[in-house]
Formats: sequence, C-alpha cells, structure tokens
Amino acid sequence: MAAVDILKYTTSSPADTTPLSLLENDGYKASDIVAVIGKTEGNGCVNDFSRTLSSHIWESKIPSSAVTVFSGGTEGVLSPHVTFLVRAKEKTGLVACSGVTRDFAAHEVGTEIQSQEVASVISQMIADAGIQKSVVHLVLIKCPLLTSTDIDAIRTEGQIPITTDTYESMALSRYASAVGIALALDEITPDRASAALGPEPGGVWSSRASCSSGAELKNCHIMMLAADPQETQGRLRAASGYMKDAIDAGVILGMLNKIQAENGKVLQVFVKAEADPRGSIRGLRHTMNTDSDIHSTRHARAAVGGLVAGLVGDSAVYVSGGGEGQGPPGGGSLSIVYSV
Repeated sequence: MAAVDILKYTTSSPADTTPLSLLENDGYKASDIVAVIGKTEGNGCVNDFSRTLSSHIWESKIPSSAVTVFSGGTEGVLSPHVTFLVRAKEKTGLVACSGVTRDFAAHEVGTEIQSQEVASVISQMIADAGIQKSVVHLVLIKCPLLTSTDIDAIRTEGQIPITTDTYESMALSRYASAVGIALALDEITPDRASAALGPEPGGVWSSRASCSSGAELKNCHIMMLAADPQETQGRLRAASGYMKDAIDAGVILGMLNKIQAENGKVLQVFVKAEADPRGSIRGLRHTMNTDSDIHSTRHARAAVGGLVAGLVGDSAVYVSGGGEGQGPPGGGSLSIVYSV
C-alpha cells in the first residue's frame, strides 16, 4: 500500500499512450504507476475490442505489479480518458494498492469460486497494508467473461456452463466479484455470500464495489483506494456512497457541497450505472431493458454519465455500466476523489 497521487488525461483513441508523456511532464515515471483506469469508446459489450487494445498497449508500458482496468462505452457526453494512480513522493491523504487473482477456469467464472478468490486476495491486500476495512473507499475490479469458445470448452469438459449467453456472463462475473468485495469488507457474512450465489442469486450489494468485465483477461485485476490513516488531513481525499437510482442527483450534490465546504476540487468520479431491473424509476416506466437495438448497459451509462458530467462540469468521468451487486438495484456505487 503506497501513498498515491491521481492524474487524469483524455485520449484520442484506445491505442493512445501520449498520456504517459503528460504524466512524465507532471513529474512521474511509468515505474511509479500503481494502476491505469480508463474509459474506451467501444460498445462495452462482449465484443468490445477497444478494451483489449488499450489493455494490450498499456500493460507493456507499466510495472508488472500494476494493473489495468478498462471499461468500455463512452455513450452520450462521456469522454475517453485514462486515470493514473501513481506512487507519490510524499503522503497525500490517499493510499492505494493493486493485486490479481489466479486465472479462472471457464466453468468458475461467475460462481462462488470466483467470489471467494476475490475476497481472499482483497483480504490479503488489506492485511498487508495494515489498514482498517472502514477506510477503504473503492475497490475497482476488471473481471473475465465467457466467450462462445469458453462455453464450448466447458461442455467438452463435461461441465455445465453457468450460462450459455455470453452477454449474461458479463453480469454474472461482475456480481460474483462484487460479492467477493462485500465479503472482504465485512459488508456481508460468509453464509450470506454463499447464498447470494446459490440457486437464486441476488440480494447482495456493496457500496464500495465497481466491477467491469471483459474478454481481455482470465483473472481479476484489483485496485483498492483508501484513506491514509496516518494522514487524515492530506491534500487528497475521497467521499463515497451510492446512488439510489439512475437519477439520484441528491447524493452527488450532497458530496459536492461537502467538497465545496472544504474548498476542494473534484479530480475524478467513479460511479456504476444500471438500468433498474424492475422496469421503473420512482414509479415511472423506463424502456432500457426492453430495447432490442441498444443494450441496457449502454442506456444506463449515457443517462448516468450525462447526470454526473453535468453536476461536476467534467465529461471525463468513470461511469461503468452493469451495476449488479455494486450499489442497490437500479442505482450504483459512487466515489469522488478530490483535492483540497
């Protein structure tokens, strides 16, 4: 766990690495990078190769101990960008670390096996860092999905795939990762975690989880951001909570008012977006889940992205679609990093 600085730069394409030069101009080297977190302009679905391209490009330029977390989909006003977490030269008020799980066999993706492995790695990260779970503001995970080749391989091995729908596998993997985060942070008990991934999955969520799935990896990349218990009045701070639904401007404004009271400046917003699975928002019917042309995750990213960008005055924000277990149903986890 290291004291970290956070810097953000827009990109011209998924293969654009000019932000590395900008990072060096701001006094940091590639060797200082703890994590690269980005938004790419693909569709955010199974065949979003913009994530794969960005991961491939950046992983060759950062330390082996660092991780990449790329979320596809910049619908609406969202601007493609990368956010760097870098080891700071002095205490900043925030600390972060990265980790990875083992590779998962295809039949393990989206199951309790995945959630338990995620929980184990995060628990070890917290123990190694010597911090309390209560100071953790955000756990970002990039997790795998099932391709059609994976599903065929599962059947060949005599196993039963958790789903035969590759798009649904994204949601199942996100949920399993989120359950693992909730378990590691003591937001749920082990028996509740097991039941959440049983025959009738669901019902569990973490306010500090942000998970994105993709075909570009077989393991989980994990980034954990926390307040530094030894530097409680540092120049960098974070506020975390959750949106109750996709139009919950109130919780964002509440955080922004707190930041303004501290004479702070927003550096980055991390938020999950989900089309409410009940089909309505505050009693009004929405059509995000019944649109045959555009996946619901794309609708949700555009809607929440527009809301967040408008409120903070910045469209280069990290809005990730698919909020299964990451905030309440139809809502999403929310974390704002700011400087004072």
